Amino acid sequence: MGAIQKLLTKLLSPKAAADMEAESRSWMAQCPSCGFERSVWEMGGVRWKAAGNPRWYRRCPECGKAGWHKVYRP
Repeated sequence: MGAIQKLLTKLLSPKAAADMEAESRSWMAQCPSCGFERSVWEMGGVRWKAAGNPRWYRRCPECGKAGWHKVYRP
């Protein structure tokens, strides 16, 4: 669990923390090189009550290439 995740789960009520985790797990980040997908929560991030489809510059754990990962909610 990332530092932001730990902080927010301690500050929020258990119900809100569970809602935040569930919603963050539903958001996916996809590698532009190999197509590998993982949830925002698995990456150590939080995407709660968010809108839009941003792109995050990350290194892919599968292929090792850095690139602008598409973040979306299927």
